[in-house]
Amino acid sequence: MGNRPSYLSIKHLETVPSIMRYPFLLFDADHTLFDFDQAQDRALKSTIVELHGHFDADYFEVYNEVNRRLWLAFERGEIIQQDIKVSRFEHFLERTGLPLDPFEANATYLNHLSEATFLLDDALEVVQELAVDRKLLIVTNGLREVQRPRFTTSAIAPFITGIVVSDEIGVAKPNPGIFDAAFEALKQPAKSEVLMIGDSLTSDMRGGIDYGIDTCWFNPTGNQNVLELPVTYEIRDLWALFYLLDKNPP
Repeated sequence: MGNRPSYLSIKHLETVPSIMRYPFLLFDADHTLFDFDQAQDRALKSTIVELHGHFDADYFEVYNEVNRRLWLAFERGEIIQQDIKVSRFEHFLERTGLPLDPFEANATYLNHLSEATFLLDDALEVVQELAVDRKLLIVTNGLREVQRPRFTTSAIAPFITGIVVSDEIGVAKPNPGIFDAAFEALKQPAKSEVLMIGDSLTSDMRGGIDYGIDTCWFNPTGNQNVLELPVTYEIRDLWALFYLLDKNPP
């Protein structure tokens, strides 16, 4: 396999059998395969322009801060997922002073977001090649009315076995219940055969570690592991998956 790429950090590679390493791959959706930043920005701008007519670039920062704070509260179990929908627009509209109805703004935003299927660079090519000899499943902390349409109409859909959406089963990463649902969808493979791949330390990595499966932190910007979680692998580039899976890239 040659020298290890500089963008790949491996702790336990030598302990994993080289024959069909991880035949089952759990992928996070947003910021791992899907370009959620681009999708969110377009959906927000389209919503405000449609309902108000004028969009200020400062709105991006305000909305992102409000939305992130609520999603983290949801991951900690402090609020339920449905609370996020309207609450984020109530806070956003209060801070920006926009004279809009938060319920209408939320409905319009979700409609635009559900149509945004932008993928990260190389995601399609990587998924397409990995699906040749592995089963890929998306596990996402998302809303069903957004994630289902985005996945179904995306270019990667033909190569993914299925999708587990937190909104549909009532629990979200890092809760072990969502991993139970994922393993059920995959017909109960051995935990040693499964790898969780995602960008979030608090949901993807913590959830996988607590569930007892190996984890791969997708960290393209080189952030510090501030939680000091014992992730199994860390990669900067999706192509690095081929190295740790002992698979030749196309």
